[in-house]
Amino acid sequence: MQRKASFLGWFSPRDLSRLTQLQMISRGVVEGLSGGIHRSRLIGASVDFKEHRPYVPGDEVRSIDWKLFGKTDRLYIRQFEDETNMRCVLIVDQSGSMKYQSETPNAVSKHDYAVRLAACFAYLLISQQDSAGVATFDTAIRNYIPPKSQPSHLQLITELLANSTPGGETDIGAVLQSMLPRLQKRGLAMILSDCLGDPQALVRSVALMKSQVRNVIVCQVLDDDEWDFPFQQRTMFRSLEKTDHSVVADPIALRKAYLEKLQKHQFVLTNGFRQYGVEFLSVRTSEDLGEVVGKFLSERTAKQSMGGA
Repeated sequence: MQRKASFLGWFSPRDLSRLTQLQMISRGVVEGLSGGIHRSRLIGASVDFKEHRPYVPGDEVRSIDWKLFGKTDRLYIRQFEDETNMRCVLIVDQSGSMKYQSETPNAVSKHDYAVRLAACFAYLLISQQDSAGVATFDTAIRNYIPPKSQPSHLQLITELLANSTPGGETDIGAVLQSMLPRLQKRGLAMILSDCLGDPQALVRSVALMKSQVRNVIVCQVLDDDEWDFPFQQRTMFRSLEKTDHSVVADPIALRKAYLEKLQKHQFVLTNGFRQYGVEFLSVRTSEDLGEVVGKFLSERTAKQSMGGA
């Protein structure tokens, strides 16, 4: 208890309020859902023994506990931690572009939305005894917490997410490649980002990650303004990553070209990820978190029933 009190003392009242809010949001969303993320059997690398289960035809003979067979005259399989628990790393973009927030009532920034969504998935994973970890990045990996399944681990994850702030440029492709040594081959990586920048370079980097990690999910978070470009009056558009980059323009004249470019950008991402077997979902910051998580889970459940990953 003393360590906890000391640790919380590092945070300002505003930070603690944000942390509490984040924990309440993630808990409320997850407990309102009836499903769960697919519990993969991740066979292999772990040396942490967890439990025995009865042998069934098709199990690997090498997994049989022969000593236990000698005592019980029954066949049992040794299961290890990675065979029963998914290990997921949530990789959250905190580059400058994630600061964007429209001026509509109750709007949140892309970064805040991504953080809340990551907290929801972390809560969901740990609540079903899977392992969750988190990494935040801009120009490089800024913070990293490896996956664990203990309930107390969720506190560390939400504290990190609640106190992360967006800023600076990013080269998401290079950052993702730098994450590879920290990922489990039979695990899951979920990237939460606006996916702006060179779409082909992003697809190549995610494809490289998919070649080394069993499951990769990319969750693109964009503001309604970025999807719809609703501006009507002469507007100054300013880069959130490069402070000296700005332009004053007539948005009505730009709208058609902007939306065409966005459509091409999305086409490259959608088709590129599909080619490499990477799950891709795009969400608006105005979407209800519960609906987003619920839809994602139901779609994964449907893929499972059809024999998908």
